[in-house]
Amino acid sequence: MEKILIANRGEIALRVIRAAKDQDIKTVAIFSEVDSDSLHVRFADESVCIGGSSPEESYLNIPRIIAAAEITGADAIHPGYGFLAENPSFAEACEDNNFIFIGPTSEIIKKMGDKVEARKVMKKANVPVTPGSNGVVANIDEALKIALKIKYPVIIKAASGGGGRGLRIAGNELELKTGFVMAKSEAQAAFGDNRLYIEKYLLNPRHIEIQILSDSHGNVVHLGERECSIQRRHQKLVEEAPSTAIDKKLRERMGKAAISGTQQLGYTSAGTFEFLVTKDGDFYFMEMNTRIQVEHTVTEEVTGVDIVSEQIKIAQGNCISVHKQDQIHLEGHAIEVRINAEDHTRGFIPKPGTINALHFPGGPGIRIDSHIYQGYTIPPNYDSLLLKLVSYGIDREQSRKRLLRALDEFVIRGVPTTIPLYKEILTHPDFINGKISTNFIENLEY
Repeated sequence: MEKILIANRGEIALRVIRAAKDQDIKTVAIFSEVDSDSLHVRFADESVCIGGSSPEESYLNIPRIIAAAEITGADAIHPGYGFLAENPSFAEACEDNNFIFIGPTSEIIKKMGDKVEARKVMKKANVPVTPGSNGVVANIDEALKIALKIKYPVIIKAASGGGGRGLRIAGNELELKTGFVMAKSEAQAAFGDNRLYIEKYLLNPRHIEIQILSDSHGNVVHLGERECSIQRRHQKLVEEAPSTAIDKKLRERMGKAAISGTQQLGYTSAGTFEFLVTKDGDFYFMEMNTRIQVEHTVTEEVTGVDIVSEQIKIAQGNCISVHKQDQIHLEGHAIEVRINAEDHTRGFIPKPGTINALHFPGGPGIRIDSHIYQGYTIPPNYDSLLLKLVSYGIDREQSRKRLLRALDEFVIRGVPTTIPLYKEILTHPDFINGKISTNFIENLEY
């Protein structure tokens, strides 16, 4: 592998460029017309403008991305996260045009993208799945029968779902009937696929992820868990590693389940298993993310493993650097917050604009992954993520205090950000005591 084209933008594009440079691999940045001044364009070895400002004209345009890879002589393509990262047609296009896709095969992406099929695969691997329908729910009558069997509340989900779209919670028959129709319509609009399934809705669970690495030589390891319970509209805000809710025995059980699922799939690359965990320590498979996660940083901090570099090594056909489970050790504690250009007091409304003053914090235990700079204009065409701020400490309390210190030092002027929200979260008694769940933000007054 001599040259990687990065089919993405922003901070993740920069992250891949850095990992590639560490391995003496050349990089190609693609960009839209409004991203010409982005740092990923400046720091890549080459860059190609592939279209207009809308994602459909640029970062979602498969033919143009493939053409850019051909023109620049790239031999590999990294999808990052979002956009086409979990699009099987994109992975297949890379395969058909003899580019190394830095991720799993298109067949596996397709299988895991279908949440109904993913549940079936995990059942075969003896991974616990939430009680619910055995497959697609054909109509409302069938939905009512399933809900009666597993008992309310239930959650209706899109088979091709993601990002919180095509989801409806129902606490009774009337809500189920209404929610079923709405979820089907939303799923069709968002994914072009109106198939739905139903699961038991767990009250106040934890959202816990297990990071895995798997190569083509049969080596599979997990890198422990990430706590991702603090969310808004099913989008994560704060992530931690390790979780205060997971002890050594539960970590081993969840890790073995993730490894079993990985082996059942024949999966190679970095990947993430997402679970819901109850107060009683039961855990249930939700989905598998077949890409790098936004929050991979906290796992890197507590394990010392460069996950993006491992992705590249695996795609080259090499063994993972840490190929035995006893080589993985979790040390210290890391917390990440996603700082967005949003007004959290008004429903997290995105607020693009120009950054006219910027000062990044520093000091021991602080990491910033970002693509912004003073004078940078945030385009309104993409997500509002500005940066990821990560703290590391010998324990959770030191990490929390370092993160607060960094937030106090931060200066971003010109656009509103979610920094004030994170100060409230980090000083909230329930967060300090580790008493969090997926309903934390809904219960937070601000």
